[in-house]
Parts: sequence; structure tokens; C-alpha cells
Amino acid sequence: MKPFPAVAFGALLLGGMAIGFAGILMRLSDVNPIASAFWRMALASPLLWAWALSTADQDSAKGLRTDLDKGVVLSGLFFAGDLAIWHLALHYTTVANATLLSNMTPLFIAVWLFIAYKARFAPTFLAGMAIALTGAVLLIGPSASTSSTQLMGDALGFFTAVFYAGYQLVIKDCRASYSTARLMAWSTTISAIVLLPLALLMPGPFLPADAAGWWPLLGLALIAQIGGQTVIAYAFAHLPASLASVSLLIQPLTAAVAALLIFGERIGRLQVAGGALLLCGIYLSKRGSQ
Repeated sequence: MKPFPAVAFGALLLGGMAIGFAGILMRLSDVNPIASAFWRMALASPLLWAWALSTADQDSAKGLRTDLDKGVVLSGLFFAGDLAIWHLALHYTTVANATLLSNMTPLFIAVWLFIAYKARFAPTFLAGMAIALTGAVLLIGPSASTSSTQLMGDALGFFTAVFYAGYQLVIKDCRASYSTARLMAWSTTISAIVLLPLALLMPGPFLPADAAGWWPLLGLALIAQIGGQTVIAYAFAHLPASLASVSLLIQPLTAAVAALLIFGERIGRLQVAGGALLLCGIYLSKRGSQ
């Protein structure tokens, strides 16, 4: 039996925690929601390309691809769809609803792996996934709304999970033939290209009002995209997609703690219990994947 890739698992959790700050940074920005998603991609792309070009010789020596193929294009399209739909969902529903529904990704990952590859999951893993999802519901649920006028936003939030599941599965496949640097440089650039016209068409400012307005956008690029998605792409090469998707549920827990520290948003006992269940579920999922 191969040893469990503890370094990759730790990197995955750190990446998920970094992405947990995305909603906080988006709230601090003064551009329209899809523009903040575009600038996240656009500002990260040059740094990722600098990294990718600096390792081009190493990629060639290892026999890794540097060109653009269908899988890489799909990763950029899926992630652009994920960001655009989630930000659009925020116009119709609460942040809590959109966050909760978009974190149903593990369900779609498990169903796809079962249908496409006849994958079988250990009972411990399934129990861990169920506990982690229950924890996510308890963590975010107290802030959620059940207003019928927000049905469209809730549907969009749920649809986001489909796009993010597709993104995770494609990234997992692409990491077998691409380095992290090259894959993320291509994927992030494609997402920026797709998001640009949507950001320009959406009501609200496209550019920050002043120089200080660029700081949250730089934070999105450096923390959420490079420190988050790029680290996660590295981890996906070493971990099962099912375990990775469950472990990324660390995002809403990070967001809740960050909101407490930055905005003073209180965390109730039910949310604390949800956070504890979420962590227990991730641990069990890890045990069930070994």
C-alpha cells in the first residue's frame, strides 16, 4: 500500500482555506461582482505565466506538455462559469445560501465517479462525506434564507456546484500531463478571457474608484487564485478527486472565522457544532481514502 500523501493533503487544506477568503475580499472590492472575478484572473495570469515560463525546461525534461489542449480549455471554461454564476447568484440570494449550495460539489463528484468509472467508496469515506456536508449545512444554515423570491439565486448557487465539480475533475485529469504552473497559467488566462465581456456588460463599475480599490482585487489574485486554486491544482495530482472535493469544504469554515475576525460577525453554538462536524467529516473521509 502506498503511503498517504500527507504533504499534498496539507497543501489542499491550505489552498481551501485561502479560497475561503474570496468572499471576504469580494465584499471589500468596489467593482461589480463579475468584474472582481475577472480581475482575480487577470492579475494572477502574468505571475502564473512568469512561473510557467521559468520552469519550461524542467517541464520538457519531464516529458510534460506545454501546449494547449481541450482539457485545459475546459478547465478555464468551467472555472469561469463557476465564478460568473456564483457571483450572479449573489444578486438574487444571500451569501449564505449561495455559499452553502455551491459547496454541494462532493455529491456531484461522487455521482460522476460512480457513473463514469463504477467507482466504489469505502463506508468510512461515505460517512465522512455525509458528516462533512451536514457540518457545512449547520455552519452556514443559520444565515440562510428561505424566501421564495430568492429561488432563482438558490438555483444558480446549486448550479455553481456543477461547474466547480467539472473544474475539479478536469484539473485532476490534466495534472497527469501538465505541471501545476503551466496548467494554472493556461486555465486562469482562459477564465479571464471568458469573464471579460461578462464583467463589462454587468451593471456596476468595472474599474476601482481609486488606487486603494485595487488592494482587494490583488488579494483575490494572490490569496484566492495563486495561493488557493494553484496549490489545490498541485494537490489534485496526488489525491483522489472524491477526497479532495470533501476536504475543500474547509472553505465555508474559513469564511465564517474570517468574517468573525474581520467584520465581527458572530458565530453561534450551532455554527460551532457545524464546524466541528465538518472537520470530523474531513478526517473520516481521509481515513476512508487511505
